[in-house]
Amino acid sequence: MTKPLANRIALVTGASRGIGFATARALAKAGAHIVAVARTQGGLEELDDEIRKDGGSATLVPLNLTDFDGIARLGAGLHERYGKLDVLVGNAGVLGPSSPIGHIELKAFNDVMAVNVSANFQLIRCMEPLLKQSDAGRAVFITSGAANKATAYVSPYAASKAALETLARAWAQETANTPLRVNLFNPGPIRTRMRATFMPGEDPATLDTPEQVAEFIVPLCAPDWTETGKFYDYKTRTLMSFQSPA
Repeated sequence: MTKPLANRIALVTGASRGIGFATARALAKAGAHIVAVARTQGGLEELDDEIRKDGGSATLVPLNLTDFDGIARLGAGLHERYGKLDVLVGNAGVLGPSSPIGHIELKAFNDVMAVNVSANFQLIRCMEPLLKQSDAGRAVFITSGAANKATAYVSPYAASKAALETLARAWAQETANTPLRVNLFNPGPIRTRMRATFMPGEDPATLDTPEQVAEFIVPLCAPDWTETGKFYDYKTRTLMSFQSPA
């Protein structure tokens, strides 16, 4: 039986652990060749082992996403090797400091924005021409409820996710008349290292796993997905449209 993502190229950031790792593996099981991007070489190699066990294939790209020139080089390399990109999953993110705003250093704030916003901006710039070469380019960015809740004590993270959502929505509008579809995915509380850092007293056994989440990200990456500029909420299993404030 033909796999839904056979012969498609999927780039996943933050692929060395958590939701990125699980999503990369799930996309590979669906037939995609994975371009796995992360800072951690060891984590990428573990991912490659799992993908190979599943009968899939991957290209490993050890890259700190704050290396914006490195993202541009990656785009050039993908153009040279494949001439297109079918799927972009912008998953990489950092929590940053958990502290009152007045106690947060400017550098710490800028570091969060660099990974969570500026890196995704650069990915959009560098990957859009490749995604437009696909017959059904798909982009999914992982966001957080903190963006609209304006969660206290993680203001850089909340602000960065709000900025990411607006960036993705603007891109969706700009590309609405093309085959490219751009959407956001909110996993909610999931059994990840980031969640454990933010909520150290929480029982991880009460949370869904990254593997469970990944199964719901894959459909947004498929050629038959038609919605754009939308927000998928994993907790409620609902695809939502954005509304202006009341």
